[in-house]
Amino acid sequence: MSLFQNKNISPMLLAKESEPFDDPNFIYELKLDGERCLAYLSADGTEFRNKRHKKMNAHVPELCEIHRQAKVDCILDGELMVVKDGVPNFYEIQRRSITTNAFKIQLLAKQHPATFTAYDILYYDGEQVTNKPLVERKLLLQSAFDESQRLARSRFVEEKGVALYRLAEQQNLEGIVAKRKDSLYKIGARSKDWIKIKHMQDEDFVICGYIIKAEKELRTASLILGLYEGESLVYQGHVPIGLTREDFKIIAKQNAVHCPFERAEEDALYIDPTLVCTVEYMMRSSGGGLRQPVFRGLRLDKTARECVVRL
Repeated sequence: MSLFQNKNISPMLLAKESEPFDDPNFIYELKLDGERCLAYLSADGTEFRNKRHKKMNAHVPELCEIHRQAKVDCILDGELMVVKDGVPNFYEIQRRSITTNAFKIQLLAKQHPATFTAYDILYYDGEQVTNKPLVERKLLLQSAFDESQRLARSRFVEEKGVALYRLAEQQNLEGIVAKRKDSLYKIGARSKDWIKIKHMQDEDFVICGYIIKAEKELRTASLILGLYEGESLVYQGHVPIGLTREDFKIIAKQNAVHCPFERAEEDALYIDPTLVCTVEYMMRSSGGGLRQPVFRGLRLDKTARECVVRL
């Protein structure tokens, strides 16, 4: 079975973070704030699969005809995004990915249409191209499809990583990614050939529970976070800001369980630790706590066991 027929492959992931740097052996791209997907384009149609192999077509109906722009059968690696006020809005694409009501999805698609931006290619005109160097894959990406408002290619610069990072910083974008020019595409693996350079820090955590807080007439929830270390969950603090009503409805449906940590907090409700969320923060304190954490959204494309303590 060919790579294209399989449709059960996982994208290559980043394994390293860094401060901004310049290097002639690297290209640099903006880090796109969306949902990572592989797009399978052929004469028969368009199919999107996220990192957990979930088919995403029903969530982005406005993109289901982009195969008409493809010049060859291809598999593209990129980001599903919703651009709002001129910048990618993670909340909007995350909101789309958890919505199941077809009518609501159609309304969202009209209000804030999604786009797919491709930055790599795995399959081109009947050939698996993952063993070609990145610079050759970029050339194939140029010829694989015609661009439009709904389908685009990620732009990149060579060598000047610091300048691109400063631009991302000025525009309050998420950051940039440095990629070694001769890097191969390693399906489902984490590679140090791709390096994340973040403006703000973010991390994915397991949602272990929550505490309901009442402030006058306003009721809010502070999520209790954890990361796996071996078979055990390690407490990582709270995120009290940014949780939406829609996300909390999903969280509140989880089964109640005993506290997974050594000590339970007063008034806390602990839940089955299966949901993952992204939290943005300024930095970690000397004790490991998160400074100014903000909830960014649920990660339904990631499993709790993938969220581990960083060494």
